[in-house]
Amino acid sequence: MSDKNLPLSGIRVLDFGHTVMGPSCGMILADLGAEVIKIEPAPKGDPTRYLKGFGLGYFGYFNRNKRSLAVDLKTPEGHEIIGRLLEKADVLIENFAPGTMERLGLDYAVVGQRNPRLIYASLKGFLDGPYKNRLALDEVVQMMTGLAFMTGPTGRPLRAGTSVVDITGGMFAVIAILTALRSRDVSGRGQLVESALFETAVFLMGQHLCYAAQSAEPVPPMPERVSAWAIYEPFQTVDSRQIFVGITTDKHWQRFCQVIARPDLAENPAFATNNQRIEQRPLLVAELSRYFSGLTLAQATEICDRAQIPFAPITRPEDLFDDPHLAATSGLLPTDLPNGVHTKLPRLPIHLAESGFDLRSNPPAVGESTAALLAELGYSGSDIERLASAQVIGMPMPGDTGQARAAS
Repeated sequence: MSDKNLPLSGIRVLDFGHTVMGPSCGMILADLGAEVIKIEPAPKGDPTRYLKGFGLGYFGYFNRNKRSLAVDLKTPEGHEIIGRLLEKADVLIENFAPGTMERLGLDYAVVGQRNPRLIYASLKGFLDGPYKNRLALDEVVQMMTGLAFMTGPTGRPLRAGTSVVDITGGMFAVIAILTALRSRDVSGRGQLVESALFETAVFLMGQHLCYAAQSAEPVPPMPERVSAWAIYEPFQTVDSRQIFVGITTDKHWQRFCQVIARPDLAENPAFATNNQRIEQRPLLVAELSRYFSGLTLAQATEICDRAQIPFAPITRPEDLFDDPHLAATSGLLPTDLPNGVHTKLPRLPIHLAESGFDLRSNPPAVGESTAALLAELGYSGSDIERLASAQVIGMPMPGDTGQARAAS
């Protein structure tokens, strides 16, 4: 599918994002069809490209379907390039530390005057308030908001197993941007929109705040909660694997007991309702633990599937590469990373009947579109060579997959 058939076709986005929060926002807009230009520092590009450890997953995942412009924003020539781009941009995304865009002369007070139709999305650690100038990270706000407390057992706060607040904060920024674009359709004016890690994490904690307001006891962490369901538990199988089983309704219970040929459990009046089963939870969990410990994971999966109850084999992230459902639904997009690695990465998890959100371009090499973009802005070939020689811009060398051209 070409860009022109996608919902955000014709929308130009300047993505100054780095690490996860900003780039995730830009990636979603790009997947939806916007022309997203990733603004990277010349000559080496986004530092996220070179992260080790868990950082290996950042750049290659959150920067597909984008063009790369490598430019030194601290030079007058680089500032002029961005100024020209801003004149025809619809959206700007930034998630720099507080005060950075002001120091670069690219804050909303400045660029909003130059382009009154611009939607300026500022993604920060905190919205305006006493914490505004604090530095924040995903894990920091998980600790601040009780999310880490809720995830680990008492005394062992534990961050969630992915960049959940960064990504969700980026998603909220997308919602704000789309809302502002719709408002611009009516008013003709752009505006400043904001999203923040702290407030995003607080929003995620809303159900626990609502619980706390109605409980006389402190909210317990999730591993120690009184579950609303009698069976909501991982069980060990004979082949040293685990399966999570959720029996959340009385019909689930009856079907499960029928499939495992245990009419004594199905007909026992003490187990008739979910609330009664909660009262008998230690007994039932012990009974089912004995049952599943005699099955292989494949056998346990087949039984739960036949019983039509919620269940899930407990897997590792890399197991998703071979997931049969994702294979059947093309849920993973074949992707070539800038370092030459070929892999499969998750597609946008939504479906529109008249649009397909596919991979249109792989995550770009540093400055991959620099020359083309400058030519579109009216720069001559000699201008581009001069700017490259002065390291005002970065461009990939011929055949280069990831590193930028520092000079000619």
